[in-house]
Amino acid sequence: MSNTGNWQSRPEGGGRFALWLIRNIALYGGRRLGRLCLYPITVYFYLRRAPERQASRHYLQRVFGRPGTPWQVMKHLHCFAATIMDRVFLLAHGERPFRIEVVGLEQLEQRVALGRGVLLFGSHQGSFEALRAIGGRRPELPLRVVLDKQKTPAMTELLEALAPEIGGCVIDAAQDGTSIALAMAEACQQGAVVAMLADRGRGHEVLRRVPLLGSTAPFPVSPWLLAHTLQVPVVLCFGLYLGGNRYRLMFEPFADQVEIPRQNRGPALDTLMARYAQRVEHYIHVAPYNWFNFYDFWQDARDDVEPAAVVGEHIGV
Repeated sequence: MSNTGNWQSRPEGGGRFALWLIRNIALYGGRRLGRLCLYPITVYFYLRRAPERQASRHYLQRVFGRPGTPWQVMKHLHCFAATIMDRVFLLAHGERPFRIEVVGLEQLEQRVALGRGVLLFGSHQGSFEALRAIGGRRPELPLRVVLDKQKTPAMTELLEALAPEIGGCVIDAAQDGTSIALAMAEACQQGAVVAMLADRGRGHEVLRRVPLLGSTAPFPVSPWLLAHTLQVPVVLCFGLYLGGNRYRLMFEPFADQVEIPRQNRGPALDTLMARYAQRVEHYIHVAPYNWFNFYDFWQDARDDVEPAAVVGEHIGV
């Protein structure tokens, strides 16, 4: 598989004008008109974004056993575009325009009731934004989201303009590791649900390889070290897009407490991360077009793994 580069090296798609246009079409033309506009947008990105197109083809080959056809790749891109547009509606109108099935919320609530805080680990599958649906159903659940605001500044500006209150709920992942860890610890001490995506590592992060779709892929170790440090329950969250206006938001208890013994750190990390990757792979097969890592996720040509003995140095623990 040819190397399409680390995800951080890819520019934000569309820019401010395109996002402003999508916002205005979505808000003033309605969701039906907005969805009609997704077809030319999908074709545009298929023609103009060769690295993402190639990454989609190779990913689909892993899932289906053969390279993705142009139609499948465009379906993949369209699914991604649909969830991006729906973020506008979720923030502007809440879940009213949608049918969101929520599974496992009571199990999340049980862990929140312990008062220690909860870490909610997701992945770049479907819509993590659908998580905000629980805000309308359970407004008493405090939610903080770890998000790199510098990676997609235009999208961040658009979303904060739609819902200014979300800025106060974001822990900026562009900070140094120690600041992120302290902000997450403070939120957990206040009993908050702290949500983050655990499938991508940034350029400076330590990664370890675990099995995914037939070979090994690099995953960041920092979420698991943070879980060990904070000693709070970990719950997995997957917000799958099912087409039309339908989403399914699932919460799965993962661990009531993460233990990573210093003397056995490498194998313990591998076990935790492999369990997480197994759930990611499960939902890949449930909804294959919901995979939104449009780059060489497996990084077959590179070795990005560092020894487990030094992983704590990168997040200040």
